[in-house]
Amino acid sequence: MTEKFPTINSTLSPNELGKFIQRNYKLTEKTECKVFRLAMNHLYIVHDDENKYVFRVYTHNWRSQLEIEEELKLLIHLKEAGRQVAFPIADQSNNFIQEIEASEGTRFGVLFSYAKGIKTAKFSHQTSFLIGQALAKVHQSTENIELKRITYNAQNLLKNPIIRTKEFYSKNVSENEFLKTLSAFLTQKMDSTDKRKMRYGAVHLDVWFDNLHIDNEKEITFFDFDFCGNGYLCFDISYFLFQLFTTHLNEEEYQVKTDSFIKGYETVTKISNEEKKFLPYACLAIMTYYISVQCDRFEYWTNIFLNEDH
Repeated sequence: MTEKFPTINSTLSPNELGKFIQRNYKLTEKTECKVFRLAMNHLYIVHDDENKYVFRVYTHNWRSQLEIEEELKLLIHLKEAGRQVAFPIADQSNNFIQEIEASEGTRFGVLFSYAKGIKTAKFSHQTSFLIGQALAKVHQSTENIELKRITYNAQNLLKNPIIRTKEFYSKNVSENEFLKTLSAFLTQKMDSTDKRKMRYGAVHLDVWFDNLHIDNEKEITFFDFDFCGNGYLCFDISYFLFQLFTTHLNEEEYQVKTDSFIKGYETVTKISNEEKKFLPYACLAIMTYYISVQCDRFEYWTNIFLNEDH
């Protein structure tokens, strides 16, 4: 007799998911659904004649319903403020979140608008300027907004992650000691910032070229707010500049784009000197956190980000 094994991260049939989406959102009979990416969450591209959407299926036990509701609430707030973001779409019963019974248990699904433009790491310094402007406008709408989600402080970015990473890499003594030393150093930097001069609110925490589309070198649309939470707004600035640095081997080109990004941002709102002092450290704190997330979810996502770069 063949034994039926439990699963932890199944792939939903795109054909059946397409029918499910067509029924629930009253799309046309021309609806097509195809797998786009099976990674931290599973993404499907949905076509309905001339309309295009993204359907995200969260991996099992990754986000609670409340966390997803808070993410969507933020996106609706940004859309209503006229910010360029991919926004959630309600079904015919006015529900934004779908509950899907997969073989491993309940998973949540959300239909999003498709961001106009293309995704590319090879953009001009003029586009870097526009990305800075667009992010500043998002921050204008997220400053002092509080979400019922994680707060990105020293405890959650540095102290707790070091413990979890150590459990995963139990035999990797030298790397764990390095992270422990780094965590203590970064905690001191965070604790010594003048909080009165640090803007605070809802942050994206994953702003880089993979999570934004550029339309005709003119319009920037942000998406994938899966890691949104509460923290210093300069976390988003620092993380973008960090990703810009890692994708540009030419230091001069990186510096030109960095300067353009900062200039673009400051045409909308100023970055305080206290925030600028903290920029080199903020991205390292985020990376320390992300390493632990990858360790926590290794069985679901394997080793996408657990590599030499990190």
